Amino acid sequence: MQSPDEDKIRLFPKSKSDDLSSYAHRQLIGYVGLFLPLLLYLTAGWRPVEGLPRWELLGSISAYYYTGAVAFFCGALVALGLFLYTYHGYRNSYNVLDRVFAVIAGTAAILVALFPTGAPTSSVSTPWWIPAMGYIHYTSAVVFFLCLVVFSVYLFTRPGQQKETVAESNKGNMRNYIYVFCGVAILACLLWALLAGVNKWPIFWPEAFSLWFFSISWLVKGRAEITIANGVSILRHPRKTARYLRNAIWAKEAQ
Repeated sequence: MQSPDEDKIRLFPKSKSDDLSSYAHRQLIGYVGLFLPLLLYLTAGWRPVEGLPRWELLGSISAYYYTGAVAFFCGALVALGLFLYTYHGYRNSYNVLDRVFAVIAGTAAILVALFPTGAPTSSVSTPWWIPAMGYIHYTSAVVFFLCLVVFSVYLFTRPGQQKETVAESNKGNMRNYIYVFCGVAILACLLWALLAGVNKWPIFWPEAFSLWFFSISWLVKGRAEITIANGVSILRHPRKTARYLRNAIWAKEAQ
């Protein structure tokens, strides 16, 4: 039986009985969106491409397909797609919707990677690109973010089957406010991007903020604040760190 002291050094909180995925799964999805804009910018600056300005923001997140950061751009989107394909949500009456919107969002994320937007300059354009790819790209991006809005505003705010204490319920209500705020913010960013696109303005920032609000929603749902606090506690105490690594290694060997 696990002692209370061992339970305190868990990196991820225990999943509830009706949780068909895990907190780690949700955090992985959130962290991909959180770090993607910065990772693209830094990698593109580190690996410059002739014809594109170095260390200057491009017009959109999608334009980084044509930079030295293409591996991270496509890799992150495919990873998001796979993480969403394997997301099962909760054992409740909304489980079918969890699965449907996760599969749609995952498919849209992969399509964004497979069908790139047009090149930012003619010097880096590719002979195989056609305008239809751009339509598929932007349609898939909109579908992806709209699915995330559904998760934040509707699915993440649904009550679970497991009974909660008053304190847990109050904390859950606070998290619900965050989910709804993030969902509304993503919608606002989509309208911002639409307005910018119509006026031929850069859409890097509305896309980046959309990713960040999406990631915040999933990180809160994955209880990332607990993982961060536990991680800091583990690192501050060498004995806890050694015990955590030992338990993690033994758990893998036992599987």
